[in-house]
Amino acid sequence: MTRLLGCSALALLAISAFAQHPKIARDLETLDQNSMVDVIVQYRHVPTEGHHQRVLALGGMLRKQLDVIKGGHYAIPARALRALAQDPDVVHISPNRELQASVDVTENAVNANIAFSYGWNGTGIGIAVIDSGISNDPDLKNASGGGALRVVYRQDFVGGGTDDHYGHGQPVAGIIAGNGSSSNGSSSFLTFRGLAPNANLINLRVLDQNGQGTDSEVIAAVQEAINLKSQYNIRVINLSLGRPVFESYTVDPLCQAVEQAWKAGIVVVVAAGNQGRNNSQGTNGYATILAPGNDPYVITVGAMNTKGTPSRSDDVITSYSSKGPTLIDHIVKPDLVAPGNRVVSLLASTAQLQNQYPLNAVPLTSYETTGSGALSNEYYTMSGTSMAAPMVSGAAALLLQQNPNLTPDQVKARLMKTATKSFPSSSIATDPTTGIIYTSQYDIFTVGAGYLDVWAALSNSDLATLSAISPTATYQASTGQVYVVNSQSAVWGSSAVWGSSAVWGSSAVWGSSVWLNGSSAVWGSSAVWGSSAVWGSSAVWGSTTSSSAEAVGIAINGEN
Repeated sequence: MTRLLGCSALALLAISAFAQHPKIARDLETLDQNSMVDVIVQYRHVPTEGHHQRVLALGGMLRKQLDVIKGGHYAIPARALRALAQDPDVVHISPNRELQASVDVTENAVNANIAFSYGWNGTGIGIAVIDSGISNDPDLKNASGGGALRVVYRQDFVGGGTDDHYGHGQPVAGIIAGNGSSSNGSSSFLTFRGLAPNANLINLRVLDQNGQGTDSEVIAAVQEAINLKSQYNIRVINLSLGRPVFESYTVDPLCQAVEQAWKAGIVVVVAAGNQGRNNSQGTNGYATILAPGNDPYVITVGAMNTKGTPSRSDDVITSYSSKGPTLIDHIVKPDLVAPGNRVVSLLASTAQLQNQYPLNAVPLTSYETTGSGALSNEYYTMSGTSMAAPMVSGAAALLLQQNPNLTPDQVKARLMKTATKSFPSSSIATDPTTGIIYTSQYDIFTVGAGYLDVWAALSNSDLATLSAISPTATYQASTGQVYVVNSQSAVWGSSAVWGSSAVWGSSAVWGSSVWLNGSSAVWGSSAVWGSSAVWGSSAVWGSTTSSSAEAVGIAINGEN
């Protein structure tokens, strides 16, 4: 893993050596030239033994083949990076970056209860959970709670087995596919059920007991999901993890891996990140989407607060949900939002998070008769976009159960078009720990195309005929406004993007509330959105990265 050092003479020499090389990532510039560094090298073609030997000749070694991105994970002396970059077959060299892990009333909040009444439960769909592992649990067995476990495949990429020793993968799995059998008691109690309670899970463990992992491990897991697609009918990958954006998605190896999964016919769902309160760059939390959620192919999910009620009418955006546009490429993200605040799901009883925050366990009185104040050994409450992403993964599984012929683009487009688009202009949230009050505005970079509505998506029959990649935003300094275009510079919503301007036009997908007075400008009026200094900030629209960005955190206590 890459270890970034302070400003020393060696670091300054490294900057001088590498700053202008187009094939070397910027965050490799400050390395001690005498150190060994873990890198991911992308080639023009899948690397051969000859490519590995060239790295060996430079004092390096192959750690892992990453054929899915035509690359490999290598250890190599930092002083040899420039020589490696001279290889004409090398496309890009990146550090092996570190990343982290970023149902009760939520079932009604996304109208999944209606879907269940019609028999849609994810049967036959495989969902790869690339996370901190999944432990055995009655709620992950057949729908009745007995019989075979629906975790049909397990693989460990970090060492230590495939169980969840951190406490993040287990609740993610429960939100996707928990059947609620441990809480399925009297009708007067809650049943904590996932969105696709009979789907199969593929457990690919990439985060250790501290919730830490690296790009190469996640890429290897994505590669394995693609390899296992036919065997287990893997149609969805859930990535409730992330790290800061350091370079364009076009060369970022993590983004390139998820794109390959998408092109292989797998819907990839990614957490947006929990940096919506980050004002370290003066952006009020804008431009804080994490990788690989910055990739335009994937479905990037922000977090809503259900306020602890089954009704959608009082739901608001969480203040910590990361906002777009993305750094460097300025992709419009998130794509949509889903419940992610104080979500009840499965508890990993021996995991670090649950031991560190034991009071987040659910009271037994919520799902069974008891006279004590004991806490559950089965269910736990967590918050964050990491909990919102599996809501969308479960919803995607229901759509694919209903129509197995849907492509990832069609799933994404339908979820976005049918998302609820009625929002207030602003809302406030209070951090229960600090008491700090945060104000959120409901623009296109905060709520995307809207709030997940499972039943509306299942009731819709529209089919996008072309790509559903997320559009790009562009800032016009002369007017102080922001416009949305696609990669071909056509205004978003044109038939060239969605296949039918009547079906996929801007008002159909995004709604009118996130556009400025219904015009083509989506951002920029200080009268509507606040300070124009934020929208015109070079921290948002510049070409460099933000050094203060953090990885996906766990918002354990949520917000009020």
